[in-house]
Amino acid sequence: MDKILIRNLELRTIIGLYERERTAKQALILNLELRGDFSRAGKTDSLEGSVNYREVEEQVIALVENSSFHLLEALGEAVAALCLSFPEVVSVKITLDKPGAALRADSIALEIERSR
Repeated sequence: MDKILIRNLELRTIIGLYERERTAKQALILNLELRGDFSRAGKTDSLEGSVNYREVEEQVIALVENSSFHLLEALGEAVAALCLSFPEVVSVKITLDKPGAALRADSIALEIERSR
């Protein structure tokens, strides 16, 4: 299985349960691992048979920055569903980091994997 990685995508959104978290956008760091058979693209040097990672990135940015979720889990599910809507992507691994959410740790993170 081939992988396309989108690393350390910095985003801002409304996320959290508490009132103080819902008044202003907070920073999130998103990492995506898009999986599929992209060998045809490698053999033909053509985007056909792969996924346009720029399009994925643009759609993920729009989704996240225009959303308002209470839980990282819900946001992760929405991002996973979006990624799996691309026909070439058969599974996705997502890591969402919420910097500053913990008392003594750098961040709180969620990692999920979904497939068709």
